[in-house]
Amino acid sequence: MIKAKNICKSFGQLQVLKGVDIEVADGEFVSIIGASGAGKTTLLQIIGTLDTPDDGSLEVDGTNVLRLRGNALADFRNKHVGFVFQFHQLLPEFTALENVQIPALIARRNKKEAEAEAKEILCRLGLENRLDHKPAALSGGEKQRVAVARALINKPRLILADEPSGSLDSKNKEEMHKLLLSLKQELGLTVLVVTHDQSLAAVSDRVVEMKDGLIISD
Repeated sequence: MIKAKNICKSFGQLQVLKGVDIEVADGEFVSIIGASGAGKTTLLQIIGTLDTPDDGSLEVDGTNVLRLRGNALADFRNKHVGFVFQFHQLLPEFTALENVQIPALIARRNKKEAEAEAKEILCRLGLENRLDHKPAALSGGEKQRVAVARALINKPRLILADEPSGSLDSKNKEEMHKLLLSLKQELGLTVLVVTHDQSLAAVSDRVVEMKDGLIISD
């Protein structure tokens, strides 16, 4: 699913990634751990095509994504990758149901079909009574489940999550970890997670540790 070789990235004089090689198999659940500043989030953003490396090669789901530009890159990202961020990034003026539909509408899918599917996913995640609530009326755990639903709406095969439980209390953290694991098992998703949470790393198929812009154990 992911094949990255010699990924390098600098911001000014600061070299954040110093030649990272990582492969993630289809259907694998991998956690990336390491201290703040190790380069974890930068690597995740490059794999998710939100940023570009200074050097190296990257294939995601069989596509050389570094060759994609403009609309082709945006279209690939929208259809092939689902993102879950630490702070949900929901649009405050839209309801849970509307937030989940947005990636499907960007992909120019039928509006009724997108709404029906968004509703189905939200109900599956236990949010059937929260469809018409805006983010301000949702708890932290509910917001993150809406964010997960949004990540799933276009049926991506790859989920990238950056500290998905980092802003949650212990009860909601545990629920989020169980949710990610069950989605991986039930839907056959590939999941790559950046986390400081050892309990999440513990349920992963594999743990990759980064330090100072390099992978030091895998």
